[in-house]
Amino acid sequence: MTIVLVSLGLLVLASAGGANALRLGKGVYYFVERQSEYLVAGVVVCVCAALFDYRNWRKHISLTTLAYIIVFLLCLAVFLFKPINGSHRWIPIGPVRLQPSEIAKLLTVISVAVYIDRCGWKIDYFFRGALVCAVLIAFFAIPVAMEKDFGSAMVIGLAGMLMMFLGDVKLWHLAPFFALGAGGLAYRVLSEPNRVARIFAWSPTMKNWILSIVGNAGVSDTATERALHQGKMALVAISRGGVNGVGLGESMQKLYYLPEAHTDFVFAIGAEELGLWFSVSVVALYCIFFALAVYIAKSSCDRLGRNIAFGMAFIIFFQAMFNLAVVSGALPPKGMALPFFSYGGTNLVCAFFAVGTILSVGIRAAKEEKDSAK
Repeated sequence: MTIVLVSLGLLVLASAGGANALRLGKGVYYFVERQSEYLVAGVVVCVCAALFDYRNWRKHISLTTLAYIIVFLLCLAVFLFKPINGSHRWIPIGPVRLQPSEIAKLLTVISVAVYIDRCGWKIDYFFRGALVCAVLIAFFAIPVAMEKDFGSAMVIGLAGMLMMFLGDVKLWHLAPFFALGAGGLAYRVLSEPNRVARIFAWSPTMKNWILSIVGNAGVSDTATERALHQGKMALVAISRGGVNGVGLGESMQKLYYLPEAHTDFVFAIGAEELGLWFSVSVVALYCIFFALAVYIAKSSCDRLGRNIAFGMAFIIFFQAMFNLAVVSGALPPKGMALPFFSYGGTNLVCAFFAVGTILSVGIRAAKEEKDSAK
């Protein structure tokens, strides 16, 4: 299933990225060529993750702790570099830009799952259970939110909460942290005029509600119009594609009408060129991927494997559904990559790490079942 998603993603990216590549003075296939290089790295990471026994995360707790600390420091290190488009999200390493928040999502799942598994029955206690888990989540979510990467902060928070729920943390222990996280994220969003402008552009009802509470929050009509443009152009692309599409390579919206055509809004270009069949197929492929991952998780021979597989599957599936909802206008415009489709090295490699980890759980479950049958 991953092979189909990646192949379809490269096909669409080859078309969607051409115009932006030429604008940057690069070759027409610059982005798909770079993505292919990241793909090779991703496949290597996937194989290594599949061969790596996920139980080593629990067995060698020093390994998990070291990985957690390194990623936390990387999330802080982004502030040492110049912001890009107003956000501190990347660490330039030669020709590559590393995005630590993508790695933080994965380490959130692993670290919380490992702690819950090692904690055992003590997870029922508030201070030994829910509070420690919440701190592990917060040490990633807060720096990422300060980077102004609210989408990744939301994924980190939700993935961590899912791990707590699957780990049998009591709901009345979980609820206050969920409310605190949601409230903190809402405050950060409402304190950013650009984010508020996106909400204004998306929903007049929400606009009136926010205006009644916090006023205009410094949002100008120009900012609202600029935010509205992105969503409008995405819907134009989807509607123009119709059922059968306008043909591969024939998109008009990728010719600088739709910003981020090769990253966050690459799905809209695919829908324009390949039509409704493409859109339905992509949704179906992600649903099948998630169903297969859940099957592997449920077949796991231990709680740690089940929780880690669920968490990795959730990260990919949630980001995919969120991206599709934004592109189709069901949610306010928010930058979040479409796994296996959007251009970006860290995102692609991390998605392959998640796939490899799910396979690691499946391989060990199959081995356990084979050994028990002897």
